[in-house]
Formats: sequence, structure tokens, C-alpha cells
Amino acid sequence: MQSFFIWYTSLTLLGWLTFPLAYALFPALADRGYTLSRAAGLLIWAYIFWLFASLGIAQNDMGGIILALALLIALSIFSIANHKLVLSKVEVSQIVNFLKSNLALILTTEILFLAAFAFLAFVRSANPELLSTEKPMELAFINGILRSPTFPPQDPWLSGYAISYYYFGYVMTAMLARVSNINASMAHNLMTALVFALGAIGSYGILYNLLAGLQVEGQRSKVKPISDSQLQITNYESRLASYISRTTLPLLAPLFLLLVSNFEALLEVLHRRGFFWTQSSSGVYTSPFWTWLDMKELSNPPMIPFQWEPDRYMWWWRASRVIQDYDMLKSPREVIDEFPFFSFLLGDLHPHVLAIPFGLLAIAVALNIFLSSSDEKIDLFGLRLHISYSNFIFSALVIGGLAFLNTWDILFAGTLIVFAYIFSRAIADGWNWDRLEDMFVLGLPLGIFSIFLYIPFYLGFSSQADGVLPNMMFVTRGAHLWVMWGTLFIPIFAYLYSGVKQLAALQSDGEPSDSRVKPNWKLALSLGLGFTLFLWAGSWLLGWLGSYFEKDFVIMFLSSQKMSASEFFNATSLRRLEYIGSLITLLAILIPALAFLLADNRPQAMDDEPSSIVHRLSAHQFILILLTLGAILVIAPEFVYLRDQFGYRINTIFKFYYQAWMVWSLAAAFATAYLLQNLEGIKNIIFRVVISLVIFAGLLYPVFGLMNKTNDFNPLYGFTLDDFDRLKRENPDEAAAIDFLRTVPNGVIAEAVGDGYSGYARISANTGLQTVLGWPGHEAQWRGDSAPQGSRRDDMTKLYVSPRWEEVQAIIEQYNIRYIYIGSLEQTSMRINQEKFKAHLKVIFQQGNTTIYEVP
Repeated sequence: MQSFFIWYTSLTLLGWLTFPLAYALFPALADRGYTLSRAAGLLIWAYIFWLFASLGIAQNDMGGIILALALLIALSIFSIANHKLVLSKVEVSQIVNFLKSNLALILTTEILFLAAFAFLAFVRSANPELLSTEKPMELAFINGILRSPTFPPQDPWLSGYAISYYYFGYVMTAMLARVSNINASMAHNLMTALVFALGAIGSYGILYNLLAGLQVEGQRSKVKPISDSQLQITNYESRLASYISRTTLPLLAPLFLLLVSNFEALLEVLHRRGFFWTQSSSGVYTSPFWTWLDMKELSNPPMIPFQWEPDRYMWWWRASRVIQDYDMLKSPREVIDEFPFFSFLLGDLHPHVLAIPFGLLAIAVALNIFLSSSDEKIDLFGLRLHISYSNFIFSALVIGGLAFLNTWDILFAGTLIVFAYIFSRAIADGWNWDRLEDMFVLGLPLGIFSIFLYIPFYLGFSSQADGVLPNMMFVTRGAHLWVMWGTLFIPIFAYLYSGVKQLAALQSDGEPSDSRVKPNWKLALSLGLGFTLFLWAGSWLLGWLGSYFEKDFVIMFLSSQKMSASEFFNATSLRRLEYIGSLITLLAILIPALAFLLADNRPQAMDDEPSSIVHRLSAHQFILILLTLGAILVIAPEFVYLRDQFGYRINTIFKFYYQAWMVWSLAAAFATAYLLQNLEGIKNIIFRVVISLVIFAGLLYPVFGLMNKTNDFNPLYGFTLDDFDRLKRENPDEAAAIDFLRTVPNGVIAEAVGDGYSGYARISANTGLQTVLGWPGHEAQWRGDSAPQGSRRDDMTKLYVSPRWEEVQAIIEQYNIRYIYIGSLEQTSMRINQEKFKAHLKVIFQQGNTTIYEVP
């Protein structure tokens, strides 16, 4: 509990210390960056700390952390005091006035942050285990960073090497762990809760800023004259309603982003209850529906007796494997289609999770650029960039930070910020060839500078990504697409075909007019269909080029599918036509979004102020940009995927869908808020009923999933955030050994080597000491190949098994091994010869069946 409050207090103070800087960086946002100040502060603080430790200016210790924090505070003060940077002295009082006049926003944000942080911390305390999936890897990184005197940090699973991974989020975690003086296993769970809380207030702030730009008015109706007293009551009620809606409607954003899930849990409930199953005379249950749906486990008959609550072992895992891929021989290929609540239920602190608050920060940066009307400009070699220096630098810091947090996110963040800039210029200056110039004038310098800011990271980074490959045979079925995205599709389609249609006829006085917004359907159809045809043709072009440059690979691939090239082309084309429903669905989002986004909607002569009209339209236009970007992210893996060691689109779907969930969930939340305020009559009633059912269905997953994962919030050994408590209980000898190793000087430790997703490499993971080799498969993924591992796995077996001291001594010297660990896993996985160790080495720890030797 104490650690929880230290983290909460630290991040709250950090947010307040950063707010003056955020106020300067987000002048176009209604909340002036208040809801984003914690994430911005954490990013800048961690960046300064990491950079100084990487350049040798500071050490990876408490002193370096305090120095970085002091510089952040100085920067925040400087942003107020120096008018040449971003703020004038006069505006200092405006910050105070802002805080006074936005107490509702501040109070709601603070309550939301505390509630979200406490909620997820409570969830993690009910199942804090760091045993499965990627958790041991994440724990190893955190401990490895804590152990490293400088950066780049040592790789705990490959001695002699630094981490080759996007590890920025683990630097943040280790930094907060050191500040709060807690171990890595507790920090892992607290950081998961913190990311959830930062995601909650970040998404809340984005929707708040979007809705603040709308002066939502119901359709005016003619009423009888009323008295002054009645008018006073009416005005009060109107202000109260506006106050409530302005602070509560943005709560839809964290609801859709973090809690609402896909429709898989609804299917689990229906399946477990026996819906659509019939029993034959022989007692066998069959179902054409579940067979047609073709989702693993759900195709099998449910257990008897039927019930409402899903209880199949780890049923909730299926929600992240909705998409079903098959090769041309009908062999299944697993596809990961993870979404945020699944991540938090699983408890992995993986880069795609750590990046959530900072992805939202990038969206806020894009929104600020989109809404900005600043006269500040940057001249680049004679080309003019309509953006302030502070916005340019901070945009580069955010984009580069996302690449360091989760490299894949740089694609969506950079594209969104550049798109936002281009469309803001189009609103101001119309569509012409200058927009193409804008793309390069901002995009190239921004990309180069974002890499330059994080150059120490790139100098030691290698990746398994190796270009782009065509996806010709894996096509998403429409049914699976709707199971995955239906909870977001429904409000989005309602908005596109009702809300935006209403917007197209909106006049400044609330009356309809054909002159307001004219959708550019011709251009939208050309771009939407052209983009799809381009991807399709491009995939076959890549395949054709591959038949020349990688002929052996193509021959081997076609042989594995037992087809000739022409047969493969015909079969895959027929499959794409058979599953055309998914593409139609996605184009039904992309084309209308483009049609309204590319409409000529510059203000015309009206009674209302043009700037007010533009501001009102801008929120909708930004949502249309998010819808367009999301559609591109989901369509792209239908035709191409990034080449990696998996060999098919599993990782591309995983990363792109996760980014798409972020932008589409915000769009769905905005759509719901807008339609709730603007639909009337029977449409309003129907929408409220439908959206209530959608949210109810989307919340089945977190409700049933949490009960299943936490044993109905009744943990067998009580609530705790520290997984090390489990280790003390299950293996006290090993826990004592780990506690001891945390106090010894740095050095390479030998332990048993085994495959990933297992108990191997647990000593290095829990202590941060470098082992000779951890999980081989993961190391190969991080570095692109297995070459750095050499013969390490076999050498470790020889170290333990060989009776010849000369052979063992050569291995010890080769890998500079200082400690040799012998525990229960080593003893059960190998026939250890300890006599050689006893004769030549010193025992520095002995308890039960656990022994640690030190090389003199």
C-alpha cells in the first residue's frame, strides 16, 4: 500500500510540475495539456535521465534521476519566465486563472486518475504472478536496467551484450522503482496499473478537447414567450446540463479504449449457454452456426449442464485470437489480435502496453497542431513550416520516444502528426500542390530530428524486421472482423451515416443548408478503391519480384502449398472474393471518412464568426482523420506484412490492430458523445438502446474475465503486488538465494538454459545479473538472428555436466563467469557433477538444495 501511494503521489506531483510546460506546449487545446501533463512529464524526465546516463553525464542511480527531475522543473519554470521560448510573463496569471475556472476538469481528472490507478492495482494484487507469457522477460529487463551503472543497459540474458530492444518503458519502470525503493516484481505490477491510469486520463483529455470545440445545440423549436424568472431557471438548467455533459461525456473515451472489448465474450456466453446447438437422437450436439463461425474451441460442443458464465480454462485467451488464418492446405496459423483490456487482464508489461499513454500524447500533439492558428513559422532552407519551434521539438521528442518505447508505433504517430499538419494547412489555404510540399517539409526534418534525439538507442539496436512481404493467401473473414471490431464499428457507422450527414447540412444558426459541406465522393471513391487496388497489385508485384530475387524461396513456398504459380494466383484470388465482406466493411469506413474529410468546408459568409465554425468543424475533421488512419492500419495487413522471424502476418496484425484500436476507440467515443447530444426523436431512442447493448456486450469480457482470472477476487494467499511473495512461499531456498544475489557485485552468472516461456533464466530475471544465455528464441528475435549465441547453450550443459575441470575452466574464462548457480531446476534438468566445483571454487551461499559458487 505504501508503494502504491508513493507512485500515486510522485506522478501527481510530476503532473503539476510539468503543467506549466504543458500549458505552453498545447495552446490550442481546451485543457491546455492538463490531462496530458503526467505522461509528458514522465516522457521528458525519463528522456533526460536516459540521455545523461547514455552519454556518461550521469550515473544510473538516484543522483542521476534527481538531476533529470531538476532539469525538467527548470525547463517548466523557464517556459514561464522566458517569453522568447513559449510563454510571456503576462500569461503566468492566465495559468492561475485557468486552474480556477476549470476546477471541474481538474477534479474529474484527478478522481479518474486515482480511481483507474487503484482499480488496476487492485486487479494486479489479486493475481500478481509474473510466471507466464512475456512477464519473465519484462522482469529481466527491469532488473537488468537497475543493475546497469550506465546505459545502454546490460542484457541479462546474453552476457557481454547490451539490450537490443525498445526498452524505454522499462527505463521508466526502473526509474520509478528506484525512487520508491521497491523491487522489480512489485514495480512491474504498479507500472501496469500506472499505464492504465495514464491511458484513462489521456484519452479523457483528448475527447474533452474535441468536445470542447463543439457548441452542441439541439434543434431550435418555436416556443411561447416566457417570464424573466422562467428564463433565469432555464439558463441555469442549461448551464448545469452543459457543465455535466462537458465533464462526464469524455469518460466515454477511457471506457471505449480501456474497458470495452470485442464481441468474443458475448459468443462465449452464448456458447456456454448452448445457444444454436441441437442434440441428435444419438446424443451428439451439432451446430451449423458455430461450425460456420469457425473459431477455435467455440466450434466444439459446450460442456453439460449449460450455464451463463464461461468457465473453460483460460477462455478469455480466445478473445485475442479471433482472426483465423489458414494456408491453402487449410492448415491453421495463429494470429494475434490483442486489444487493451486483454493486455491488462493478462498482465504483460510489453512495449505495446507501455506505449499507450505516449501514443495518446502523440494524438494530442497532432490535435494541437491541427487546431493551432499560431503565426509562428520555421524557415527550412527557404521552405516555410507553419509550426512553432517548441511544437516541432516536442513532436520529435514524442515520435522518437514512441520508437524507443514500441518501434512499430512510429508509423502511426508520425503519419498522424503529418496528416494533421497537412489538413490544417488545407483548411487555411485549400487543397493544392503545396500540400505535397507540406508533407515533405514537415515529415523529413521531423523524422530525422526524432531519430537524432535518440541516437544512442539506435547505435546499439538491431531488429528482426527485414522489409515487406506480400500477403496473398491470408484474408480476414467478415464475420471475424465484426467479432473483433463490432463494438467500435457500430458507433462509428452510426456517426458516419447519421452524425456526419447531419453535420453536412449544419448552418451556424442550427438550420439545415445544402451549402455547408459537400462531400467529395468522387475523389474518396478514387482514393479508397485506388489504395486497395494499389495494395493488391503491389502484393503480387512483390511476389513476382521475389520469383526472380529469391527464386528458391518462392519455389519452396509453392511446393509447400502443392500448387503452381498460376494455381496459387487463382486460388488466392477466389479466396479474397469469397471473404470480400471484410474489405467492403473497411471501405465503408474509409470512403465516407475521406469524402467528408476532403470536402470543401472552408467557411463562407455567414452571420456566425467563421473562426467559430471552423473550430466546430475541426473536431469532426480530426475524427475523420483518425477513422481514415485506422482503416489504413486494418486494411494494410490484408495485402502486405512486415518480414520477421514468424514468417507470416501474426506480428503485423498484432501491432497494427492495436494501434487501430487506439484511434478507433477514440472515434467511437466521440461518435457516441456527439450522437447522444444531437440525435432526436426515434433516432435518438434507437441509438441509445443500441449503444447501451453494445457497451453491455463489450463489458462482458472485463467482468467475466476478471472474475475468472482472479478467482472471483479471492486470491488463495491474499492480496499483494509483489510476485516475490509467491517465490518465497513456493521455493524459500531459491528466494533466499535471489535475495543474496541482489547484494553481490555485478558479474556473469551461470544457470540452466532452456526454451522460452518456461522457468529457465529465472535467476537472471529476478536479479538482473547477466547470465550466459537466457531464452534463446527471444534473443534471436531481438537481434534478428542466433549468431551472437554461438555455442552458449551447449557450453552451459558442459559446464554443469563435464567432470573435467580443464574443460569447465575454459568455459568459465570464455564467458567471464563469476557465479555458478545450482538449484532445483539445474539438478532436475541435468546430471550435475559438483565435485569439480567443490574442489576449485568457493561456496558463497548454501541453503537447502540451493548452492552458489563464486569463481575466485
